[in-house]
Amino acid sequence: MAIYLDHAATTPVHPRVVDAMLPFLEQQFGNPSSIHAFGREIRNAVDRARDQVAEALHAESGQLIFTSGGTEADNLAVTGVATALREKGKDRVITASVEHHAVLDTCEYLEHLGFSVTYLSVDSTGRIRMDELERALDDRTALVSIMYGNNEVGTLQPVEEIGALARERGVFFHTDAVQAFGMEPLDVKSLPVDLLSVSSHKINGPKGVGALWVGREVPLNPLLHGGQQERRRRPGTENVPGIVGFGRAAEIAVAEQGRHREKALACRRTMLEELDRAEIRYTVNGHPEHHLPHILNLSFPGADTEVLLMNLDMEGIACASGSACTSGTLEVSHVLKAMKLPDELLRSAVRFSFGLGNDEENVREAARTVAEVVNRLTKR
Repeated sequence: MAIYLDHAATTPVHPRVVDAMLPFLEQQFGNPSSIHAFGREIRNAVDRARDQVAEALHAESGQLIFTSGGTEADNLAVTGVATALREKGKDRVITASVEHHAVLDTCEYLEHLGFSVTYLSVDSTGRIRMDELERALDDRTALVSIMYGNNEVGTLQPVEEIGALARERGVFFHTDAVQAFGMEPLDVKSLPVDLLSVSSHKINGPKGVGALWVGREVPLNPLLHGGQQERRRRPGTENVPGIVGFGRAAEIAVAEQGRHREKALACRRTMLEELDRAEIRYTVNGHPEHHLPHILNLSFPGADTEVLLMNLDMEGIACASGSACTSGTLEVSHVLKAMKLPDELLRSAVRFSFGLGNDEENVREAARTVAEVVNRLTKR
């Protein structure tokens, strides 16, 4: 039986989410911008979903912008703030070398436009150094964009410290919380953040929808033009079934967050216990304490990542080498390289991520298969 351990890439859609979406794929088809009854019915559904996602973040509904996913939310946050503040002499952005490519590639694009970008280094656990951030901040800095939890190794960044420092310096702070949403408590009323990105398909919702929370008084230029939707910040007819599904998924994720966390941590412990029992040589990549509960990145010295993944796939175990956005390439993970891991760890790393459908029993079975494959590949 196949065992799916790649929930950081995408998650199965929850049955209750499917139920919520079905009416909007069948009978309820109006355009939410239409003023007749068909449109008003759909507008109410979109507003309800906006309330559900906002409640999950302890945010005001009016501060939430629906997007096509986490990537667009990151692009809108970084490009939107940077371009809005450029005319005020702020033409610098600070980010980290371990960010998702949705942020890194956007920053590279800004550099082509003449912006200056500082890429902070990280320590061997994947965390930024606060003293380096403090030195990098200046009067020209428009935005700091540092992710909440890393998508490859699970390391949590010191978000509260980053936000407090940014506010002290009068700089806006964006965090990509795509992997943290549904696993970590996110309260934008208490977190010192100005913009926060989330995505539906990481929390058992449909693909193709996400959101950007934008605090009050945050200047933001739109990426798209051509309509009044999302308060003109993201024009275009809304993805109604996706938005409805996202709202329901957010509601479920928050209601069951504690149970999901404990289950993910139990799966993590089980995986490591079984590998220890089989006397497999491995290294855990990422921070030993400050990490997301559902992401476990392991290196198996003596093995090769691509060969490992291929063999595990043939045995029915689905896992990954890192971000799904770079899967299929032979390049070593930019996250692991930024952490300056030894070559034998860089080239033997595998990411396991746990979620809906996983329990200690099937993770134990998967771990035994991993042990067999690693033994076979490293046997001399």
